[in-house]
Amino acid sequence: MPMDQLVAADPVAHARALRPGLLAAADEIETTQDFPEPLISQMHEARLFQLLLPRSLGGAQTDPITYLRTLIEVAQGDGSVAWNMFVANSSCLLAPFLPEESARTIYDSPRAQMAWGFPAGQTADAVDGGYRISGRWDFASGSRQATWMGAHGFVREKDGSLRLNERGTPLIRSWLFPKKQAELLDNWDTVGMRGTCSQSYNVHDVFVPEEFSSTREYPEQRREPGPLYAIPQQGLYAVGVAGVALGLARAMLDSFRELAMQKTPRGRPRMASDKLVQAGYAKMEAQYGAALAYLEATIEDIYAGAGEWDVIPFQERARLRLGCSHAIHASIEIADWVHKEAGVSSIFHGTPFERRWRDMHTLGAQIQARTAHYEAIGSIFLGEPPEVFF
Repeated sequence: MPMDQLVAADPVAHARALRPGLLAAADEIETTQDFPEPLISQMHEARLFQLLLPRSLGGAQTDPITYLRTLIEVAQGDGSVAWNMFVANSSCLLAPFLPEESARTIYDSPRAQMAWGFPAGQTADAVDGGYRISGRWDFASGSRQATWMGAHGFVREKDGSLRLNERGTPLIRSWLFPKKQAELLDNWDTVGMRGTCSQSYNVHDVFVPEEFSSTREYPEQRREPGPLYAIPQQGLYAVGVAGVALGLARAMLDSFRELAMQKTPRGRPRMASDKLVQAGYAKMEAQYGAALAYLEATIEDIYAGAGEWDVIPFQERARLRLGCSHAIHASIEIADWVHKEAGVSSIFHGTPFERRWRDMHTLGAQIQARTAHYEAIGSIFLGEPPEVFF
């Protein structure tokens, strides 16, 4: 079956087939902070970086459960690859808010990929026909593989005032430009997720035409219909992080089971025969299964109820955030249990545990893993006005 038909039929199966190659390349990915051939070409051929891109632009426009399961499969092979895959797919969600011609220019090939950094107070100047941007942005995951870059920030009008949204707060806008217009900074030196090369970049007085700029603050203004795009980008962003976390946790549990069948710690019975290990492992399996089932059930219910144009309401956004937050925190707990119970088998480079544990805790420092999300979710569930717009 041709590759494009395979990914349309079952991207999960294709991601699973890539796992041996991902595992074999894991050391190289972490060392070089890049994705080697033929792995990167195989992923592009399967459009795994464009699963959330509209079909009208050549993307898969897959449903969010298939997207989640595909990420879980990739993350079992390598966490950094899965992370960059989810970030690239998240950037595809801006395409429905761009003029069609602009979106086609950016995603003109199966290898087209976007990387960008989060807004941290940067400002662009509104000028005739577009914007002029300068500044530094951080955490541009996938910048090594990207063909285009993006930047987010506030808009300074010609009179010096900041452009406001309907809530009266400064509007955040996104600006897109070819990668060659950014100065990439080789400064990604972290504990985990090293292969993502989520480096910083500078932009020096770049002009971005209006048609290559948009905002994510008005999901109802998108150009593309469909229930996938009725879920705001931040919701699908959280699904992506949850998928990476669940994939890492699944891989650690499977590797621990293999270890337990073989290892006999000094002064203890074989791990698989140790009652404490048996009980702990069973609890972790239940925790994983419960977190995955809850998240999938939540996604399925929300997706089934989403319309062609109407954006899902805040209550549904909060439910999705809860499922994702629970999955992320459950995965971190599983990783910590496995790392501790594996003992010295988890402390050496090259074991099935240490890189995944480092990746998990780097993921756990990201905004999607904040414990504060529970407070925001609870306030919405209990009838308080939402302060966080999921």
